[in-house]
Amino acid sequence: MEVVERLRDIHAENATLDPEDGEHQAGWVRVRVEESWFTVERALLARHSDYFCALFQSGMKESRQDRVHLMGGVHARGFLIALSVCRGDIPTISDPDELTEAVECAAFLQVACLVQHLCDIIDSDNCLLLYYTASIFGVHALFHNAALFLCDAFDDLKEGAESTIPEDLLQYSKSLSPTTYIAIGTHSPSMELLHDSFRVVCYLDEREGEWKHLTNLPTLCSTSMAGVAVLDNRLYIVGGVYGYGKDTVDSSFCYNPDTGVWTALPGPQQPRYDFTLLGHEGRLYAIGGEVQKQIISTAESFDTEKGEWTFIQHAPRPVASAACAVARRRMFVCFWKPPDTTDIYEYVPAKNEWKLATTMIRPQSYGHCMVAHRDNLYVMRNGPCDDFLRCLMDCYNITTGQWTAMTGHYINSKGALFTAMIRGNSVFTVKHMLTLEYTIIGDGWKPRRQMKGFPKSGSLWTCLLRLPKTGPVIPQLDSKGKEDEMSLPDTSEGFVEAVPQL
Repeated sequence: MEVVERLRDIHAENATLDPEDGEHQAGWVRVRVEESWFTVERALLARHSDYFCALFQSGMKESRQDRVHLMGGVHARGFLIALSVCRGDIPTISDPDELTEAVECAAFLQVACLVQHLCDIIDSDNCLLLYYTASIFGVHALFHNAALFLCDAFDDLKEGAESTIPEDLLQYSKSLSPTTYIAIGTHSPSMELLHDSFRVVCYLDEREGEWKHLTNLPTLCSTSMAGVAVLDNRLYIVGGVYGYGKDTVDSSFCYNPDTGVWTALPGPQQPRYDFTLLGHEGRLYAIGGEVQKQIISTAESFDTEKGEWTFIQHAPRPVASAACAVARRRMFVCFWKPPDTTDIYEYVPAKNEWKLATTMIRPQSYGHCMVAHRDNLYVMRNGPCDDFLRCLMDCYNITTGQWTAMTGHYINSKGALFTAMIRGNSVFTVKHMLTLEYTIIGDGWKPRRQMKGFPKSGSLWTCLLRLPKTGPVIPQLDSKGKEDEMSLPDTSEGFVEAVPQL
């Protein structure tokens, strides 16, 4: 209905245009799609649509005309959605016909930002439709992202997928690797001569319901008060501390699960620990933290291609160990204002600015952990009277701007809830006693299954990685008989032997 109303508005707007003032201006063009006319800036179309860019630069007579008639392959609603996305809007698309027409428009007019928007909104409700439609129209990026989502959420979508999706599409999705729950203990840098069987990264084997060895941490790597994030399916561990004096570790490390190799990287320009690390659009973002026991507000971004850290706009105020999440390709960070206020800010990389998104006020409570699902931010906070064992949860929808209090309490034994990671419609949490998977439903999270806990007590870092279907990779030897840079031997047997069964 919103799209229909918008089409009516466009008809009304176009009816009032004076041809001398509108149609014949060099910077504007009128585009006819079905029975609708759209008056659009040429520069906007050329910037976002490869089709129009090629048309306007072709030198043909059509490139100089004030009117363009798109015949076949594009519908008015799909073109309207494309224009909305090109102008920076984030339209809600739920109707199956609208989704199909949007994919169709993205394919024929080659609108990259519309393809990205469709990838952003993939969920369990539209995954199968987008997957099939993308295969029909040849939108590869959307096709692959929908296949990955189906791979991750196959248990929930199995019945619908097997009854509606062609066999070749099912097999392609099954050939991909699902994201795997990863956990890392808290450690200071080690010594070359000290063999520590617990300095490992582990993954959750969901079939067997237990944790297994993935790789060893590099000798000089610290996970104590470090920044841990995943970007482009690479695990990054940045900074951290060693010793009781909290001396800052200056280096960072990157793990590639496809090769099993660790690579050393430079640390942030501003030495920091206990900071927030986010991975987004090819960059890492280090926000706030502490230096010599002083909380800071400086922030930096790391370009993974150039290998360089650069300062960005300071955080709105000093912050340490802030909860953060990326929802719909937008970055959100919690800032606590004691004792009752949690401000959630959005950082906008294109403008290098912080925007206050919303404020949550709860007595003696603040956001300890935040995760994103669809266009919702779930904020976990302590319960009544500073009760950290029975957490409460609030949900903020970034599209409507509305808060919803989730029903019930959530057991948070020794901080397990603060390790939450979301895959499809599932939430994974872990502590040394128990790994618990939840299913996200309308008004809360419902426990789904239990597995073994992480075989080590203490604080944990968690994330999601896509591992090769064949399992963890042991780095290959080069021509000189040496392992690739910074790769480490497999000590999984020692790890298993050293861990008591719970």
